[in-house]
Amino acid sequence: MLKQRSGKIINIASLLSFSGGINVPAYAASKGGVAQLTKALANEWAKYNIQVNAIAPGYFATDNTKNLRKDPERLAAISARIPTGRWGVPEDLMGMAIYLSSKASDYVNGHVLLVDGGWMAR
Repeated sequence: MLKQRSGKIINIASLLSFSGGINVPAYAASKGGVAQLTKALANEWAKYNIQVNAIAPGYFATDNTKNLRKDPERLAAISARIPTGRWGVPEDLMGMAIYLSSKASDYVNGHVLLVDGGWMAR
């Protein structure tokens, strides 16, 4: 990308890039690092016409959250806080990935885009 002087990088951060979570300090720390790496590289590589952004999913129904969703208390507590009233599904990320990889986002750089059903708005 540096040689061709253009490109788009989409990192996968997390809702936990912005909050500590419960029982997942290493995960939260690593996702916080992804968010800051996104911003640092966006600053460094903007002069090469490379946009570096990240998508930060909230709570999604995936294999990674299977055990969390099996815990009735945690499932109820998390679900109650999501304004849309549901956990995300992988298809909810498609539009963001398409947008960030298209010309429509040529002037978007260093952004960490939450896809969280409104969790962080609360």
